[in-house]
Amino acid sequence: MAQAEPIVFFNGELKPESQVGISIRDRGYLYGDAVFDAARTFNGTPFRLPEHIHRLYDSLRYLRIDVGLKQSEMEDWSRQVIEHNYKLLPRGQDMWVMQRISRGIEPVLPGDVMRPTILIETHPIPFARRAALYRDGASIFTPSVPRVPPRFLSPRAKTHNYLNLIMGDLEAAASDPDAWSVLLDESGNLTEGRGSNIFLVKDGTVATPKGQNVLEGITRGVAMNLARGLDMPVEERDLDLYDAYVADEAFLTSTSLCILPVSSFNNTTIAGGQVPGPITRRLMDAFSDTAGMDFEEQYLSHLE
Repeated sequence: MAQAEPIVFFNGELKPESQVGISIRDRGYLYGDAVFDAARTFNGTPFRLPEHIHRLYDSLRYLRIDVGLKQSEMEDWSRQVIEHNYKLLPRGQDMWVMQRISRGIEPVLPGDVMRPTILIETHPIPFARRAALYRDGASIFTPSVPRVPPRFLSPRAKTHNYLNLIMGDLEAAASDPDAWSVLLDESGNLTEGRGSNIFLVKDGTVATPKGQNVLEGITRGVAMNLARGLDMPVEERDLDLYDAYVADEAFLTSTSLCILPVSSFNNTTIAGGQVPGPITRRLMDAFSDTAGMDFEEQYLSHLE
């Protein structure tokens, strides 16, 4: 196996990335009938990998896919892929590690048996492309595309079916190429973006949308626990655009972004224009301590 090439875990074995292909009849490709999860590394060490794997298996149960591997096996294979591929990254870089499982290849002939397609892969986090966000803050845009209601398809499962969120991103990009979209529900409440959770801070209270209405991000949970540990009140409740426009601070959480300050909603500057605000700053510092490295500095070091 060429040492200079990234490897993946594919259907039971480790292979060079270039030697792996997905069938044109795979249901993940045909229908988005698949689940995935994604952890990130800090200095090559995966952060909260067991929690990500546990959520992956909850998503598999929701879609009724039997992956045929124990959670411990999925974690072990993930660590092997990370160990090999991290050595190939440039200095100062880190990466996502993603587990992707589809229901398998659509049966064609009588007697065909459908078995899950299992892929574990890594790819670098785009620090340079996102570095300016930590200097300027994220601009949030709420598109007209509403989030699919939980009664139709639960957002708590991390599936390959991201088209609803992608349509929101496309509308946001048409308004502002640098904007990050956060979709509203049918009642006008904030939900989530593609791969990110939203938080608002008002009068010292940290608030985020209810868990049953969003993908409950691992980093979302870390941020809530950190806030409680810093004696900050934390609420899960409905938040609308009024709450966003009058917030003292706002921030996004995601696996790769960690905690990202928000500077505006729909071109309305968050009160004071300070990025990050004092509470967001405390949470960012606490997150860096938890992760074992200054994630903000890692991003800013890639500014041109």
